[in-house]
Amino acid sequence: MSDRLNQLQKMFDADPTDPFVTYGIALEHAKTEDFQTAIDWLDKTLDLDKHYCYAYFQKAKMLSELGEDHDAKSVLNLGIKMAVESGDDHAAQEINDLLEMME
Repeated sequence: MSDRLNQLQKMFDADPTDPFVTYGIALEHAKTEDFQTAIDWLDKTLDLDKHYCYAYFQKAKMLSELGEDHDAKSVLNLGIKMAVESGDDHAAQEINDLLEMME
């Protein structure tokens, strides 16, 4: 386990309700191409904050890496909806751009 992942795990143990930490843990797993574990952590992030828009973006990318493009597109559509709902136009545009690239 990397030092950064160890630090994030300690932060998670101290406060398992912080979506920034769960998102960080997910990205650390993605760096090692452990996409399923990363997706699990992104799901935790979204359980904590359904408007954590970049979690949708990253989850879709990882699903695509696993060959699950249909599921990835569904995640992107939901991410766009959540970004619009939260007023994050920049995130909505980036998520939409990824969706267009996948189609």
